[in-house]
Amino acid sequence: MATTSKANIGYVIFLSIVAALGGILFGYDTAVISGTTADVTAQFGLDEMSKGWYVGCALIGSIIGVACAGMLSDYLGRKKTMLIAAVLFSVSAIGCCLCRGFEDLVVYRIIGGLGIGIVSIVSPIYISEVSPAKIRGTMVSLYQLAVTAGLLLAYLVNFVILKNSSTIAGDGFWANIFSTEMWRGMLGSESVVTLLFFFIIFLIPESPRWLMVKGREQRAMDIFRRLKADESGAQEEFSLTKASISSEVKSEWSALKEKGILKAVLIGSAIAILGQFMGVNAVLYYGPDIFADAGLAAEDSSFSTVLVGLVNMLTTVLAVFIIDRVGRKKLIYWGVSGMIACLIAIGVIFATGASGLVLLVFFLLYIFCQAISISAVVFVLLSEMYPNRVRGIAMSIAGLALWVGTYLIGQFTPWCMSHLTPAGTFFLFAAMCIPYMLIMWKAVPETTGKTLEEIEQYWKARN
Repeated sequence: MATTSKANIGYVIFLSIVAALGGILFGYDTAVISGTTADVTAQFGLDEMSKGWYVGCALIGSIIGVACAGMLSDYLGRKKTMLIAAVLFSVSAIGCCLCRGFEDLVVYRIIGGLGIGIVSIVSPIYISEVSPAKIRGTMVSLYQLAVTAGLLLAYLVNFVILKNSSTIAGDGFWANIFSTEMWRGMLGSESVVTLLFFFIIFLIPESPRWLMVKGREQRAMDIFRRLKADESGAQEEFSLTKASISSEVKSEWSALKEKGILKAVLIGSAIAILGQFMGVNAVLYYGPDIFADAGLAAEDSSFSTVLVGLVNMLTTVLAVFIIDRVGRKKLIYWGVSGMIACLIAIGVIFATGASGLVLLVFFLLYIFCQAISISAVVFVLLSEMYPNRVRGIAMSIAGLALWVGTYLIGQFTPWCMSHLTPAGTFFLFAAMCIPYMLIMWKAVPETTGKTLEEIEQYWKARN
C-alpha cells in the first residue's frame, strides 16, 4: 500500500520546479531550431539531407547524453549530473551565437544535444525520487510543463526576432545577430535560462534515494525529514526505501537481467520510441515549413507555431492537474484516439488542398490531444517504472530508444514530406499510433497512486 504520511508539499514543489527548469532548456533547444532552418539553409546552401543533418545533429548529442546520463547520475548523483547538463547548455547557446561556420554550428548543436539527453533523464528521476506517491504524477508532469514552456518561449523568441529584424539597422555586432543572421540571436538567447538553471541547482539537496543506494543513510534521513511533515513519515519512507534496496542484487547490470525488470525496460523502450513516430516532433522541428507548404506566409507560419506552443503549454497545465486523478492509461486512451483522428484529417487536408486555416485548426486539436496524453505521461512512466538501484541505467536505455526515434524523425521528415507527400507522411504518423495503444493496453500497468517500491514489486511479480 502507498504510504499515508503527510508530505511537506511546499518543499517538494520547490525541488520539483528547480529540477523541472531543465525541461525549459530541453523545450527551447528542441523548438528554436524551427525558426532557423530557412535562414541557415539559405546561408550555407544546404540540400535536403544537409538540412535534416542540421536539425538532427543535436539529437546525436542527445542520444550520447541519454546513454551516459544513467551511469553519470548513478555514479555522481542526480544534482551533480544536472549541473553538468547546465554547463553543456551554456556552452552550446553561446557557441551557436558566435560560431564561425556551419561545421562549428553543428558541433555546438551536438554539445547542446548532450545537455538535452542528460537532463531528459536526470530531472524526471530526481523529481520522482523526492515526490510522495499521491502527487508524483503531478510533480513529474511539471517537467513536461517546463518542456512545453520552453517550446513556447522558443517560438515567441523566434517570432519577436523575425518581426523586429528589419528595425535593427547597421552592420555591427547586434545587427548581425538579430537582423542579418538572426538565427544567431534565436539560438543564443537560450543562454539566459541556462545560467539561471546552473545557479539555482545549488539550492537543492541530493536525492535521498540515491544517497541510500550509496550508503549515506544519515544524510538521506535528514532529507526525508525535510520532505515529510512529521518524524514518523520520514521514518516510514526511510524504512520502505531501505527494505527495497536491501532486497535488490548488488550489481545494477545483473538486476537488469532479471525477467521482470528486463520486461519493464523493454516495454518502456517500446513506448518511448513509438511515441516519436506519431508526428509530434515533426511538427515541433518543421512547423514553419509545414505551414508554409500549406500556403501561409513566413510571418504567418511563424505565428502559427507560437499558437502551437501556446496550446501545447496550456494543455500540459491541464494534464498536470488531472494526471493523478484520471490515471496514466486513461489519458493515453483518450488522447491517442484524438491524435489518430486529427492526423487522418491533416492528411486529407493536404491531399485535397484545403485552406491553411483549416489545417491550423486540426494541428491545434492534434497538439491538444498529444499534450494531454503521450507527452504528459511518457516521462512520468519512465521515471517510476524501475527499481531504485537501477533507475538511472534503466531509464537511460528507455531514453536512448526515445532519442533514436526523435533523431530518425528529425533527419527524415524532410525526405518523407518530399517523397511520400505531406498527406502520406501524416497518414503514416496516424498508423504508428496503433501499436502504441496496444502496448499501453496490454503491457503497461496503471501506476497512479502507487509508491516506487510498489511498482517495483509489480514487475518482479511478473517474472
